Amino acid sequence: MTQPHDPDTDARTALRLLGPDPANWVPDRPGIDHNVTIAGGGQTGCALAFALRRSGIGKVTVLEAAPNEQRAGIWLNAARMNLLRTPKALPGPELGIPALSFQAWYEARHGQQAYAGIDRIKRTDWADYIRWYKHFLGINPRYATRLTRIEPLTDHFRLHLDGPNGVTTETTRKIVLATGFFGGGGKFVPDVLTANLSPALYAHTEDAIDFTALRGRTVAVIGGAAAAFDAAGVALEHGAAAVHLFARRDTIAATPITRSRGFPGAYDNYYQLPDADRWHQAMRYFRFGSTPTTDAIERTVKFPNFHLHLAALWANATERNDATETTINGESYRFDFVIAGTGYSPGLASRPELIDFANHILLWRDRFLPPQAERDEMLGFYPYLGAGHEFLEKTPGASPLLKHIHVQNPAGFLSFGLPIGDVPSMKRDIPVIVSRISADLFHDDLTILRNRMNGDVPPDFSTELYRSAVR
Repeated sequence: MTQPHDPDTDARTALRLLGPDPANWVPDRPGIDHNVTIAGGGQTGCALAFALRRSGIGKVTVLEAAPNEQRAGIWLNAARMNLLRTPKALPGPELGIPALSFQAWYEARHGQQAYAGIDRIKRTDWADYIRWYKHFLGINPRYATRLTRIEPLTDHFRLHLDGPNGVTTETTRKIVLATGFFGGGGKFVPDVLTANLSPALYAHTEDAIDFTALRGRTVAVIGGAAAAFDAAGVALEHGAAAVHLFARRDTIAATPITRSRGFPGAYDNYYQLPDADRWHQAMRYFRFGSTPTTDAIERTVKFPNFHLHLAALWANATERNDATETTINGESYRFDFVIAGTGYSPGLASRPELIDFANHILLWRDRFLPPQAERDEMLGFYPYLGAGHEFLEKTPGASPLLKHIHVQNPAGFLSFGLPIGDVPSMKRDIPVIVSRISADLFHDDLTILRNRMNGDVPPDFSTELYRSAVR
């Protein structure tokens, strides 16, 4: 008879051997509710919360706008791929503790052979792992709590929240924006859709789409990257009569150009690169294009009612009889629904919660003038971040609290060379942010902490312990 087995035995042992969490060393300040507020309760926000706890930084709160755990993060919502795009062995939220890794979690439930047999991780398995990670480590985001405004005060922030108890305010000394792709600026939906169509006729891949309602309908998907192919695949799997995917390039991007700098030296030291190199690397990425995975394409092309249109730019759209009509490359089409797989805009400085800082955040266009051949207006709108992922001031002294807002979302792409907040960024960037937060809090409270370091400590023993041996 098989004995009952606790799949978390190794994880419990790892935490026991790691020792108890350090006590909170940050001195309390009158009128301050939180030392650190993390906006975003997905994988990144929860990993940051754990890392801060292990650094002895207490009074940390995690805000999550989604109404519940199922709706938090992307994995059961906007993400529609069958398999994660990242390698299965890539370090993630375990933060150097092997027993907390996906591999350890998966093997504890399915066995080593099962893990060896998978090429990439199922999206739903990753979602289950992240849910376990939160519960096992006791990380409890405050669901249904949206951060609507970050108001600067003298030496801290007032947070305006819309939550279960209505509109409230709280105070914090530090903020980390772990708000995912949407929090990095906003959804980009082409003007040809927003200007000419009713909102009921189109959606962005970030949106919650009722694919069951598309059964028997003719659907257009705009975009040639992974999210577009995934949306097309889901629509086909839900019985769409036909799906037409329109890509503006004459071929689908197939070269994952960032792989050329996927070695530890470039990964670990990317921030130290000159601005010209970082800009050039971003330009290479956008010129080669964001690549869908092979399985994302295979998911669609196996359907005979999937139609791929290359070099097909949407320049016009008309709403007629509850449908969308367009003419592309001389051919007319009529669609019941349009899905924009067109990515996100980098306008983080214009996010509503950052309205008080919009004119003070240093952007790349303020700091770096690229050569003519590499000019790109969109890249210029990315924030120019400091080494600790903190905002920098456009005019020194105009908004000194900006350095206490740290960015761990894709808005950091140009500064750090990765889609910040995705799994590949965790190993490098979470320790960097936590280290900077720790240093800033320590420096700001140095007067109190110096007294603590110079304080009296009772002796462990008296002279009686060794008196008998004195000659």
